[in-house]
Amino acid sequence: MRVRHLASAAALLGALCVPAQAQARDIGRDTLPAHDGWAAHGTGTTGGAAADDAHVYTVTDRAGLVRALDGGSDTPKIIKIAGTVDANTDDDGGRLDCADYATGGYDLKKYLAAYDPRTWGTARPSGPQEEARRASAARQAERVELAVGSHTTLVGLGSSAVLKGASLRVDGAHNVIVRNLDLRDAYDCFPAWQPNTGGLGDWKAAYDNLWLRGATHVWVDHVTASDRGHLDEDEPSCFGRNYLRHDGLLDITNGSDLVTVSWSRFADHDKAMLIGNSDTATGDRGRLRVTLHHNEFEAVVQRAPRVRFGQVHVYNNRYVVPDDAHDHRYALGVSTESAVHAENNAFTTPGHVEAADLVKSWNGTALHATGTLFNGYPVDLLDIHNAYNSGSERDLTADVGWTPALHGPIDSARQADREVARGAGAGRIR
Repeated sequence: MRVRHLASAAALLGALCVPAQAQARDIGRDTLPAHDGWAAHGTGTTGGAAADDAHVYTVTDRAGLVRALDGGSDTPKIIKIAGTVDANTDDDGGRLDCADYATGGYDLKKYLAAYDPRTWGTARPSGPQEEARRASAARQAERVELAVGSHTTLVGLGSSAVLKGASLRVDGAHNVIVRNLDLRDAYDCFPAWQPNTGGLGDWKAAYDNLWLRGATHVWVDHVTASDRGHLDEDEPSCFGRNYLRHDGLLDITNGSDLVTVSWSRFADHDKAMLIGNSDTATGDRGRLRVTLHHNEFEAVVQRAPRVRFGQVHVYNNRYVVPDDAHDHRYALGVSTESAVHAENNAFTTPGHVEAADLVKSWNGTALHATGTLFNGYPVDLLDIHNAYNSGSERDLTADVGWTPALHGPIDSARQADREVARGAGAGRIR
């Protein structure tokens, strides 16, 4: 009998207890590994790892997320998102759409009639409909712009954590980690028309999925960012231009510094990633130090990334241009005083996209690009760019003035292409 009781107890123990090695790891307390890109410089990046138990939250809706973010406070905190959190909801969780934000008599048809360039000309919109658009946009911004403060870790639980419709803003904050999240569809209900005195103007949307503005020591890891839900290519043409509803997927601007973006996926978007927002922002010199490694850029039209001023290490990334993409512009944008050190990146494109289409330069002078794989074959992007550039572009030199020191092992482009395809994006932390 005693043997039987022991066996029963063992069976019960096995049914109720999970072996230690099988328990899920709490990634909320993870910190950036040493040497993992620019965000590891100096004090490194630890996010909310030091948070006490009272400041560890699990949130399932916008109201809970807003409470946990605490207005962007600097109190160390870990915020875990479970399931789908929709920013376009009221305080009771009710869904909000564009009509709920519209105020002051705003009406898109009236807006288009008022500012048609054929009758309005090239002056900036003003008057009742523009005022109503601004007021309506402000109402949406109150809902969807969410401030992330210093010493914060924002992390998704499991493999299906989604933050939908939000624009996360790390503005002037320090020591922030964003991981394992699907950041989806930061949709602007009220884009602004911006005329251009030289010809057609353009539509300007307001929200980035994630915006680092004057932020330092930030680690973005295993994030998926896309327009999923409302693709801009499905929007109509107004005034002869695509009626854009989205801005950037991840923009790093206004003197942000010491940033690592790793194992993330950027997809189905026009202007994916801007590093440095103005040619005249000379205060960005010595800042905008960013590492991009093991990321996937798929169905991205441009800015993967576009760089001004910064020392940016771009290695072991995967770029995929789909067969039906007819609007691809470039991947690597070389702009004013940029110093991009690109190595061992893999590009897969259809036949109408050539290697010369992967690099675009404006006021930039240099690009280090080695180990590039293009449709399975090694290419020299710098030589190709210089051979095929247009009359408006200058030849680039290979001397960017620095050599990256903070990085992990750098794989061949072929190996990175395989590993990133399997491991980049939300829900894939191993």
